[in-house]
Amino acid sequence: MKAVQLNSFGINNFQINEVEIPIPKRNEVLIRIKAVSLNYLDLILANGSFSNDLSFPYIPASDGSGLVIALGEEVTQWNVGDSVVIQYVQNWTKGKIDKESNRVRVAWQTPGVLAEYVCIPAHGLVKAPENLSFEEAATLPIAALTAWHALINQANLQLGQTVLVQGSGGVSLFALQIAKAAGARIIATTSSNEKAERLKVLGADAVVNYNEYPQWQDKVLSLTNGEGVDITLDVAGTDTIAKSLLSVKENGFVGTAGFISGADLALNIHEHKINMSFLRIQGLAVGSVESFKALNRAIEVNDIHPVIDTIFSIDQVQDAYRRLEEGKHIGKIVLSI
Repeated sequence: MKAVQLNSFGINNFQINEVEIPIPKRNEVLIRIKAVSLNYLDLILANGSFSNDLSFPYIPASDGSGLVIALGEEVTQWNVGDSVVIQYVQNWTKGKIDKESNRVRVAWQTPGVLAEYVCIPAHGLVKAPENLSFEEAATLPIAALTAWHALINQANLQLGQTVLVQGSGGVSLFALQIAKAAGARIIATTSSNEKAERLKVLGADAVVNYNEYPQWQDKVLSLTNGEGVDITLDVAGTDTIAKSLLSVKENGFVGTAGFISGADLALNIHEHKINMSFLRIQGLAVGSVESFKALNRAIEVNDIHPVIDTIFSIDQVQDAYRRLEEGKHIGKIVLSI
């Protein structure tokens, strides 16, 4: 089978090699991968800026969808031919995350899924939504589930609330689509008027160009009669967290869903009104299998379709990663296998 591998860090070092098709062990399922989507995490793992604790040759990428091809011993919940999506945090099946359930993540503690076939534990899969293609379903495991877990499980999103989404990456666009389906008003930030128009088409009620309004939290306040939004997901970290806190109302929710500008969060309790406004800052780490199933039901009921920027072939893996690295994409970058 074909598999993308790294023997040393760096996008230029990706190779497509022929390797043996794996054989499922007890409680494992053999999946014919049909599509893979990329996340910022995949980029920083591949270039070595996130963790040096990888074993080479390394198969990258965490998000994938495909077909069940074979079953290991004692697997009863899946059938050959089932369409499935891979759960990123493999052992987080339900409830709150803890040390044990957080122990195994795909493409970090295990090989990734950028290959024609992979073996996955039976408990680390969910049924793919029936209304999505393989390419669409592959976008769900990290970005969509993070947005769902943040808005529904953590922020307790209510009908009629206002949600601020930041940028046009995967988590933010899924947050827009989920919040809109839940009856929320959406304010979005973006870097260009072109992206602003795309966000409006997707359902944003108002869009703030942060290049025109560097202090975009003030514009958000003006769009909410000075009150602020109920919920925002901060995807950039260092450069945006303070503005995120100043953009939410009393008892507002700020979920930390990324760190593309850095992971240092220098905050002032008084300046950013953390105590006096009773703000809640919640760290996010995708979600459980139980939450994934709920997300997929919502996707089917509301006929939500992920926003895909570009679909590449497996032979274009370096181009796909460079597209992600450029940061000019709107939605998810997908490889069709």
